[in-house]
Amino acid sequence: MNLRFNLMILCLLVTTFAKAEITLPKIFSNEMVLQRESDVLLYGWADPNEEFTIYTSWNDESLAVKTGNDAKWEINVKTPAAGGPFQIIFKGKQNEITLKDILIGEVWLCSGQSNMEWSANSKIANRDFEVDNANYPNIRLFTVAKRTAEYPQEDVAGTWVACSPETMQDFSAVAYFFARKVQKELNIPIGLIDNAWGASSAEVWTPESVFEAHPELVEAHKKIEPNKWVTVEKSSLYNGMVAPLTKFKIGGTIWYQGESNTANAKSYQKLFTNMITSWRAEWKDDFPFYYVQIAPFKYDHEFAGGIVRDQQRRVMSLENTAMAMTSDICTIEDIHPLNKQDVGLRLANIALKNHYGLLQDQEVYGPLYDSFEVDGNQLKVKFSNADGLNNKGKKITLFEVSNAVGEWFPAKAKLKNNEIVVSSKEAKNPTGVRYAFKSTDVGTLFNAAGLPASTFVSE
Repeated sequence: MNLRFNLMILCLLVTTFAKAEITLPKIFSNEMVLQRESDVLLYGWADPNEEFTIYTSWNDESLAVKTGNDAKWEINVKTPAAGGPFQIIFKGKQNEITLKDILIGEVWLCSGQSNMEWSANSKIANRDFEVDNANYPNIRLFTVAKRTAEYPQEDVAGTWVACSPETMQDFSAVAYFFARKVQKELNIPIGLIDNAWGASSAEVWTPESVFEAHPELVEAHKKIEPNKWVTVEKSSLYNGMVAPLTKFKIGGTIWYQGESNTANAKSYQKLFTNMITSWRAEWKDDFPFYYVQIAPFKYDHEFAGGIVRDQQRRVMSLENTAMAMTSDICTIEDIHPLNKQDVGLRLANIALKNHYGLLQDQEVYGPLYDSFEVDGNQLKVKFSNADGLNNKGKKITLFEVSNAVGEWFPAKAKLKNNEIVVSSKEAKNPTGVRYAFKSTDVGTLFNAAGLPASTFVSE
């Protein structure tokens, strides 16, 4: 009995001390990157009303912190211009935590489905060369472990590591190539948070508040069929993998998803727009959100892919968003194109120009539909980002026009004065135009920068 009693007392003491220890969320670890020149929130847990100090080496200052009666604490610290390595020391009565090799730079959240999750080890173009040359100690990687949850969580599983041939090969290839270009141009540390899950629909990344405000999206979600790779339960990945990060300061988000929303393609603009807006609301920051337009692929439905691509184009009406087109670096037989290098590069060029103010003389978008005007039985189609508009091939194809009752017919198309003039004998008085709208349509229209025109429908 005495032995059992002593063991019980020991367990109680251990539990008491464990509760008293300062605890950090997993996103804070050695080798992490903090957002530069920002008010960064440090937060965690300890005993209720415990007092301790936080020392930050970049300004040689110590801050006093007191835990609330909910056993939580948080405090804002100001970060300097990019640099490092630095340390943060959390010093309490029961424990001391020293975080080492901290860099200050730019932090990007990288989310979506399999094409964002896709790593060098999943097979990419020029795989061995890319892995062997992935020595970038100022690029730091954090992979969020796959978790679902019924309600928003406070922590994720994962740890920061420096980018090396060993760590890069299992990390998001698109995110890596994005960071490599940005890091080269800015010459500052880059932190990447890989937060993707293959086959996931946008609904699982969207908080419940969006569905409460838009019941029509709940109905549209019912069209998403279960799959063997990931849950389709709405908000489940947001709760488990995004909500725990919303206190962690980021510079922006890149996103590659949409293939799993072909079943309810027509609702994608509303869903995706509200998802982005909700994320920004939770972070309390209108950070840049750059995404990849899905590539042509042989989906079950003839037009599902084209509808999603057009819906993604329309999301660009939301402030501080941008889209990278990829129709020229794909194969319709493989939903996972191996050329992840150019995808990352195109996202990086958008970020460098729009967010960081570089590359001002470089075009970073493909041609985007702007408007049309009726000229007799013809339509003159105008594009933005269309300097040097050209067609790769003898004939311009994949344009269609509609008549007054909404029937679509293949159209003859010609390039004139940097516009596309379209017409069809079957539609004497055309009322609309669309381009590359079938799921498998691979367009041949480009601008002088060599970037492809986006799928669109004028309706």
